[in-house]
Amino acid sequence: MSALTERDIEEDSDLPHEKCGVVGVYAPGEDVARVAFYGLFALQHRGQESAGIAVSDGQTIRLSKSMGLVTQAFKVDDLERLSGDISIGHTRYSTSGSSVIENAQPIVVRGPHGELALGHNGNVVNATALKQELVEWGCEISSSSDTDVITHLLANAPGRDWGERVQYLFRRVQGAYSLVVMTNESLIAIRDPLGVRPLCVGKFKGGWVVASESCALDHLGADMVREVDPGEAIIIDDQGMRTLCSAAKRQPAQCIFELIYFARPDSVVGGNLVYSSRQAMGAQLAREYPVDADVVIGIPDSATAAAVGYAQEAGIPYSEGLIKNRYVGRTFIEPDQRMRDLGVKLKFNPLPAVLSGKRVVVVDDSIVRGTTTPHVVNLVKWAGAAEVHLRVCAPAIKHPCHLGIDMASYNELIAANKSVEEIRKFVGADSLGYLSVDGLLAAVSGDQGSYCTGCFTGNHPIPVQLRMDKFALEMPN
Repeated sequence: MSALTERDIEEDSDLPHEKCGVVGVYAPGEDVARVAFYGLFALQHRGQESAGIAVSDGQTIRLSKSMGLVTQAFKVDDLERLSGDISIGHTRYSTSGSSVIENAQPIVVRGPHGELALGHNGNVVNATALKQELVEWGCEISSSSDTDVITHLLANAPGRDWGERVQYLFRRVQGAYSLVVMTNESLIAIRDPLGVRPLCVGKFKGGWVVASESCALDHLGADMVREVDPGEAIIIDDQGMRTLCSAAKRQPAQCIFELIYFARPDSVVGGNLVYSSRQAMGAQLAREYPVDADVVIGIPDSATAAAVGYAQEAGIPYSEGLIKNRYVGRTFIEPDQRMRDLGVKLKFNPLPAVLSGKRVVVVDDSIVRGTTTPHVVNLVKWAGAAEVHLRVCAPAIKHPCHLGIDMASYNELIAANKSVEEIRKFVGADSLGYLSVDGLLAAVSGDQGSYCTGCFTGNHPIPVQLRMDKFALEMPN
């Protein structure tokens, strides 16, 4: 059997993968490295490939980063040497560039305006063109990630102050980006004009914390102040927190997958408690695809709230039917049928006492490639279910994403190549229902103009070439 690469491991998963979680801390007198560490721990679900923390003491920026989970990436000595008043942290899943230490973040560079550290969640669609321009400027791009491009662009941007430099970044960068930026004296948080990726700010012990999700603020004991607006940059320094500058107004296009799957259910994203949004999705699914059944279960953990909503709306009892082994992170599975089946069993153990002889509604958050779903359906049938009716909170995914989700190419997307009936037969369910786009938007109290639904509709908020490669920046010019 051949050894698996990181890419092989991720390709096996049927879940979409999102790029990264970020945290920033401005808290003079506090152990800001440890605060960032615990903030990243709360955001571990957003990326498991690598983690890093950078700290400024007002004179210099120190950096520690490593591959692996947050708890694997840092030792006590690493945190103790990171002393200062400002910190930023990052946990990564790669959507641009390989999973190697060179691409781990934050990235620290020195430009004409001093040292700068930056962490990024999102994806820049014009990164290749910007990289070529930066090389012509004389910049040394040492990694193959779009984050390196953004960092050098901002570090070398023209302007008398950081407000003008960030405005330059707004004008030049196309794509999705939530950024935490640290200079020797300040913390800057930047959200792209579309507001694709989430970012929020909270008050913390006489200082401030910014993070991808509000759950990180909760874990740190910080009081959430607000979400950073789309196209807004805030700065935090010895003068407090204030808006640094704003980009030209555009129609927001927040990624709706944050509410479907990415964000933790206890986070507030786009003004919505994620748990409540998922409950509403499940209720809408029950209205669109009712079925005579005995029990409703969800695939833990992201579909649990939706399953509760489906059960309440349908008047069918809800129960746990699959118990998740939370100590299984990525599924290290050899690419053959026997080991794929074993991998699912390692993740989930069914409850025959709940499922045997029952007509079961199984609620899931999404189906991307369709590689895992048949094994889950088989597992429920193995436990004795008389019928399995699959209900999916995300509409059929027919188009790749280029704005920060490692979504498969067209030829890998099962819904781009098969009808709903063909998918039903493929996964082995007795019935299959996808939530409609209109139903999804109704569940989150949104409309087509407030969320990005490009992976369902093909209507992306930023025109991009039909095919983009996450390894494009590794290719020779």
